Amino acid sequence: MERHSTITFQADRRTRARTARADRAAATRARVVAAAGPLFIRLGYLDTTTSALATAAGVAVQTLYLSFGSKIAVFAAVLAAAEPDPGDGWLDAVRAERDGRTALARHLAVAARMVERSYPLAATLRAAAADPEPAQLLERTHAATLAWHARAVDELAEKPTFTDRISLQRATEILAALCSPETYGLLVVAHGWTTADWQDWVTRHAAVDLFV
Repeated sequence: MERHSTITFQADRRTRARTARADRAAATRARVVAAAGPLFIRLGYLDTTTSALATAAGVAVQTLYLSFGSKIAVFAAVLAAAEPDPGDGWLDAVRAERDGRTALARHLAVAARMVERSYPLAATLRAAAADPEPAQLLERTHAATLAWHARAVDELAEKPTFTDRISLQRATEILAALCSPETYGLLVVAHGWTTADWQDWVTRHAAVDLFV
């Protein structure tokens, strides 16, 4: 009985130790992500060194590499934190709305908030796209965005007034193009539109193409 208690105690201690290590690792990653975002935006991806990232986060360079593996992995984590997954609640709302244009507006409202939040990092990534690693991350980001809009299009296509003039792929590409960081940057950042005006413009033009 005593031996069993000792084994159980040791197992519990190992479990607690693993949990503590995992918590410390997660805290370190969160600290790096929080510090890295402003640095990437201010200096640009190429001019932000791993040493500068480590210093800003208050960790050793070796710790940064052990936590992420590379500078581009740090940037990818920062980008993911700036553009969180909206969850299934967004898709449920699109699915539940019977009117197609209203369902589209619900989807684009979520998309607009995500683009607004992630725009500075998206612009930073595009500016570094001549480098192979940022270029690959940019390609993956575009693919993920298309896949996200495609989920909404699959639901929108079930609405009574969805157009039959274009394919679902074309509809997805239209949404991704209209509600993109590039369009946001041109109209909101360069020309001074409000985010609300830009979102309204995106919604009206998307509705013309996707619904009759």
